Amino acid sequence: MMLTSKSTLYKPLIGQSIQELESFVVALGQRSFRGRQLFDWIYRQRVDDYNKMTDLSNSFRKKLINFPLHSLKLIERDISPSKKTKKFLFQLNNGKRIESVIMKSANRITVCLSTQVGCAVDCDFCATAKMGFVQNLSVGEIIDQFFQLQKIIETPITNVVFMGMGEPFLNYKNCIDAAHLLHDPLGINLGAKRITISTAGLIKKIELYTKEGHPFKLAVSLNGSDQGQRIQTMPIARKNTFPELLRAIKNYTLTSRKKVTIEYVLLAGVNDKQEDAQKIKNILSSINCKLNLIPYNEIGGKYNRPPDKTIITFLKQLKNAPFPTTIRWSKGQDIDAGCGQLVTGIS
Repeated sequence: MMLTSKSTLYKPLIGQSIQELESFVVALGQRSFRGRQLFDWIYRQRVDDYNKMTDLSNSFRKKLINFPLHSLKLIERDISPSKKTKKFLFQLNNGKRIESVIMKSANRITVCLSTQVGCAVDCDFCATAKMGFVQNLSVGEIIDQFFQLQKIIETPITNVVFMGMGEPFLNYKNCIDAAHLLHDPLGINLGAKRITISTAGLIKKIELYTKEGHPFKLAVSLNGSDQGQRIQTMPIARKNTFPELLRAIKNYTLTSRKKVTIEYVLLAGVNDKQEDAQKIKNILSSINCKLNLIPYNEIGGKYNRPPDKTIITFLKQLKNAPFPTTIRWSKGQDIDAGCGQLVTGIS
């Protein structure tokens, strides 16, 4: 470990575990319990001013000032007219940019965190995919979105979804580590059921997630009623085929004894027919799941949102399904903050 004042050779403290902070303070000539104190100040008390960490000695605090806490810099914010959705543009230390979203609904405040700059999955209907893949975010860059948004809105964040820019399971370890930091009872202490990790359907990573037994909720984007539909809009279906994906999802629910959330983006003329609804009903009936229907958020490309009448008809076909179904009308479309609309310029 190299500790150099204001050096990019040492990562910011937000995003580090208790063990990492203990190693950090020992390298500074302190006893390891100071690392646990730092963890408490940063994660439980959410203080990002070393001068306010009052149980640390003055000499230690003076040393800490030379080391950064945050990984991100807030560049701009965009608020929807309803004020229920807010989008934030952050800049990484290397100049790359990501977007995060806050959504308010009743007593729930959900933050949507990005996990990559751009995305390699290349879903044909998604704006983020148009950026291509640029880089993975570090644990600190993922969790610093939460920290900075919490400080901005003041009202406690109740839910976190890893559904922003990028495919979380292509940055698997950093996403899992970030989720555990959010959940750590000695720190932020956000309930595991309030943390959702989403994937476009990477079978090997779903199997790994199942094997490791993580407590967080899992969401999988299906977006089609068969292999043909799925491959039309999601290139990853070539290697992650529809039948194999369904088997991995079902195995997850049986092994974990948890419900999986199935995301289904409704695309006009692609996957929105009544027979598609019937096929989905049959396919998911043996899986412990809930189904989120997401009317497509248009990005000016070749795909369109189905008419409301078509959406309601689709929903009616699922009326007696053995799993709950909801229509998730994405918030923030007017500021391009809806599902699939996040995109930034590449510096």
